[in-house]
Amino acid sequence: MERLRATRLQIGKWTFEWGKRTYIMGILNVTPDSFSGDGLMKNGQDFVAKALEQARRFVAAGAHILDIGGESTRPGSQPISAEEELAHVLPVLEAVTKELDVPISIDTYKAAVAEEALRAGALIVNDVWGFHADPAIAEVAARYQAAAILMHNRSSWAHAEIKEKLGGRYVGIPYDNLIADIQRELLESVAIAHAAGIPDERIILDPGIGFGKSTEQNLELVDRLSEIRALGYPILYGPSRKSFIGYTLDLPPDQRLEGTAAAVAVGIVRGADIVRVHDVEAMARVARMTDAIVRRSA
Repeated sequence: MERLRATRLQIGKWTFEWGKRTYIMGILNVTPDSFSGDGLMKNGQDFVAKALEQARRFVAAGAHILDIGGESTRPGSQPISAEEELAHVLPVLEAVTKELDVPISIDTYKAAVAEEALRAGALIVNDVWGFHADPAIAEVAARYQAAAILMHNRSSWAHAEIKEKLGGRYVGIPYDNLIADIQRELLESVAIAHAAGIPDERIILDPGIGFGKSTEQNLELVDRLSEIRALGYPILYGPSRKSFIGYTLDLPPDQRLEGTAAAVAVGIVRGADIVRVHDVEAMARVARMTDAIVRRSA
């Protein structure tokens, strides 16, 4: 496994030392329609209060980062405007940063949303399109000296398949060579980041589990995650409740805890540095146990 270009990330007062432990990112989906069933805007309740309560639980359970997103990225989902997305995420971000001492990531591909979130206290931009959807977002991240999570994504409406019990997945996405194609496209995102002035030590790569990959391709990607980390950047890895687990086990999103735990453990063994999860308490325990086995000499 190639040595990382930077051994640590300093964001605000927080230091992340890559290879020493697995960090937990807790997901706050400020949407009415998350694939995982945990959208905080369902049923007309006070979504800010719900999000803050969930954030408290996540931090108490061991989350090192909270990832706030206001637009669903499930297969077949409809995009929303930057204004609507900001109406979802800003009240939650402001409430969380006021009460909790934890770094915040903004899950967006829109420069306007990223800028307002960073201004409000977020420290990380988590772009599911790896700076390809909105070129201005890279300059925004650089200007605020934010860390950047760059995800690989070949999602396409034409390749989305939806089943009532199991939800959405992608089928028939063409790859010449799965891992080589993902590596090349991630490095294209890195080049965009570099051109905007973002240094290596502020770049994290995400192989995009579930985004434009079939069930079999996702399984292969998990098993070969070390080849993505060999690019020399820390890896954020997000298998939580994803469709490849559901279609493998024939289970809906709310019954994928054990499958997620298996995927998290294997991902850590293969080199994941941050795991992005819905079930923070359970996955923090999985990560601690896996770390105790594979990071004894770290």
